[in-house]
Amino acid sequence: MKKYIRFTILLLFAAFLFWFFGKDLDWQQVRQSLVRADPFYLGAAVLVICLGYLLRAVRWKVLLGPITSSSLKELFATTTVGFAAILLVGRAGEIVRPMWLPMRDKRVRPSAALVTLGLERLFDLAALATFFAINLLWLVPPPGREDQFAYVSNAGYVILGIVIVGFVLLFWYQRVAPRILQRLHRLTDRKFIPTKIRRIVLSLFKQLAAALSILKDWKELLSVTFWTIVLWLSIAFPTWFVLLAFGLPFDFSDSLFIMGFAVVSSVVPTPGGAAGAFHTATAASLLLLRPDMRVEDAAAVSIAMHLVYFAPALIFGLYYFLHGDISIERFRSLLSSEQAVEEIVSEPPNGTIDQMVEN
Repeated sequence: MKKYIRFTILLLFAAFLFWFFGKDLDWQQVRQSLVRADPFYLGAAVLVICLGYLLRAVRWKVLLGPITSSSLKELFATTTVGFAAILLVGRAGEIVRPMWLPMRDKRVRPSAALVTLGLERLFDLAALATFFAINLLWLVPPPGREDQFAYVSNAGYVILGIVIVGFVLLFWYQRVAPRILQRLHRLTDRKFIPTKIRRIVLSLFKQLAAALSILKDWKELLSVTFWTIVLWLSIAFPTWFVLLAFGLPFDFSDSLFIMGFAVVSSVVPTPGGAAGAFHTATAASLLLLRPDMRVEDAAAVSIAMHLVYFAPALIFGLYYFLHGDISIERFRSLLSSEQAVEEIVSEPPNGTIDQMVEN
């Protein structure tokens, strides 16, 4: 019941955001702007986004490498199913990926999938912050908006600093992981700490240490960095293609700025792939760069960009869901955080807890 109440609240919030986004728009002009969009550029944007899903799967395979072998086919299927879930139910769908993959590829444990997706998010944040901060170095603010862009620039550098600190902490943890695991083993060996919680904590920290071994191998680290850069270019170029489809006077540098707003707003946990929040933030970034732009054109671009980002994953996700052997009830259970805990706890450990720490 709590899940349904939470989903209903988020759905109502998404409806409010979308109402706020469109309350002052002339929807007839929005429709006309959408109709005038060049289908060639929109098609190119969709194709590159589809390539981006494959690039995510390739990078995920590299991240899993220090822990276990994995299937690129199943990684691609899981990636698209996960993004389809995000579009349908919001960020709660994130839990589908680490739960779905172990059912499709028995070599991958839920905790391994979970911690590598955490690393994936860290590399994504680092890439986005770096693109955003570097782009601001040559981005020319519109006349009269210099003060506002100075604020945005400072925010970009703060995010970049947080990412740097995060990587320093990960490097440190990777070096001292055995000692931390031993200490966690002693600290959690208490009667008042449930065995289930203890196993979850130790399993996740152990898998994180294994995944971070990629930081010791400069070839693997360069590989992940390379695929991350290519992946974000596969998002930046479709963003630019959508702008070109509407015949707007934006260059590639502008598309990086707009992409930053679009991606950050997509983390809002509302159904429909952050519906409402995505559209409002994307349209606002367009108007920030071009104050003379019609709000209806900005709204049309944000709608098209949202569909380009998320709709292809829905098509792939439905295909893999319908051609898989996972029931609807099983899929629904994957959206439960309680189910995620059970999956992690039920995974067969490598011997006893003590042996896990010693290893």
